[in-house]
Amino acid sequence: MFCLATFKTTSAALLFERTCRKSGIPARIAPVPRKLSSSCGLACEFPCDMRENVEGIAGEKKINVAGYHEITEEE
Repeated sequence: MFCLATFKTTSAALLFERTCRKSGIPARIAPVPRKLSSSCGLACEFPCDMRENVEGIAGEKKINVAGYHEITEEE
């Protein structure tokens, strides 16, 4: 299982990834799965056990996250 943060803009996704990495969180840009959105877009994947830290950092840096999602490998 892994977690994804989704965004309304590409710039927010890139800022989120860069901010997480600077904080020691292994985040990476990934495409938004079709089951979450039919539109093209970027998400950022990160370990679910770091979700609380990630949400805190995003809030502190005022990064507009559209949503957080837990994804299982079978999905």
